[in-house]
Amino acid sequence: MTNLDQSLLDNLEYRGLIYQSTNRDGLLEKLNKEPVVLYCGFDPTADSLHIGHLLPILILRHFQQAGHKPIALVGGGTGMIGDPSGRSTERSLNTSDTVALWTERLKDQLSRFLDFEGTDNPAKLVSNYDWLGQLDLITFLRDIGKNFTVNYMLAKDSVDSRLANGISFTEFSYMILQSYDFYKLLTDHGCSLQIGGSDQWGNITAGLDLIGKMGGGEAYGMTLPLVTKSDGKKFGKSESGAVWLDRNKTSVYAFYQFWINTDDNDVIKFLKYFTFLGRERIAELEQELAERPEQRAAQRELAREVTKLVHGEDAVVSAEKITQALFSGDVTQLSEAELVEALQDMPTTVVQGDEEKLLLDLLIETKAAPSKRQAREDIEKGAVYLNGQREQALDFVLTREHRLHGKYAVIRRGKKNYFLVKFE
Repeated sequence: MTNLDQSLLDNLEYRGLIYQSTNRDGLLEKLNKEPVVLYCGFDPTADSLHIGHLLPILILRHFQQAGHKPIALVGGGTGMIGDPSGRSTERSLNTSDTVALWTERLKDQLSRFLDFEGTDNPAKLVSNYDWLGQLDLITFLRDIGKNFTVNYMLAKDSVDSRLANGISFTEFSYMILQSYDFYKLLTDHGCSLQIGGSDQWGNITAGLDLIGKMGGGEAYGMTLPLVTKSDGKKFGKSESGAVWLDRNKTSVYAFYQFWINTDDNDVIKFLKYFTFLGRERIAELEQELAERPEQRAAQRELAREVTKLVHGEDAVVSAEKITQALFSGDVTQLSEAELVEALQDMPTTVVQGDEEKLLLDLLIETKAAPSKRQAREDIEKGAVYLNGQREQALDFVLTREHRLHGKYAVIRRGKKNYFLVKFE
């Protein structure tokens, strides 16, 4: 496996995916010698993972494709405590039932990215509630907690950054629980490598220290870079909020649009981070970006690859179909589900009853025009479209025949201002 694993770390470094690591030479030697078991933890702080979780998930996938054995740990136990890393305030505590429900949903999402059925190196899903839930207080304090000094914990960034605003003993103890996770996975599953975001460095190294003190054996840690955008805005947020991996929370179209709107300054970095495209293809896209940036070929490839990875090939087809329909203004070829998805973040007006409607009145009712005078002017100038067709008659009446799928009408004012009318 020597060539494979040398190329694995080289590939991760080429992609900029290794931020910190402990004993790189020792890790490389171990990777060359045998398949390595590694893990990353995901706390169920919501009912879905978001794109901020994609990077560590894809690292696990890179390792699995190279013949190693990933463990995806869902924090059914630590999720009830709250990780202080990267936060300035305490997390709100969730009920055990809520955490259990979210844990199951995260397990389902993780199974999309990792192969849990393979015969050679199948991935594993575990919940740390299985061992943390069985710990009694005396054992926790006497056998585990005694290995940590308060001074040592205060020196960690995840704790030190919280001292000004205060940190509860609950969150203060999170580092000990995560360290014990690493110890348990090493002793029970032979897991010798933990990966995580750069904000997890303190927790990861604390785990290595605990393993050393409890005689657990050889272990390593590696962190990934914090994903940043060139404009300084937080990665993973769209205009409507977080970008989730659950299509019911972030539609496939909105997910695709998030990636296709990537800035030119970020797109090559994100192609390296979030896709499995080879170096030659990425170099071609980088050259295309330099020579013909207006074509946005790199952004389109990024959007296709990540959408396919998260939601499947059918989702890419649907997202591109919606994108083309909105670009051309012709929404008549969209299915009902695609139409609703395309316009779900756009103003929607519900019209009760079955009567016919004057387009002029609908422009006022949907707030597409601020006044009748402006509505008349827009219609006469050809700035108003109904279901993709320009309408310039002031007396145009929208009947049942004009409704898409029997209950929708799409008004467009200008090039990009869409308004959805739903008849009930």
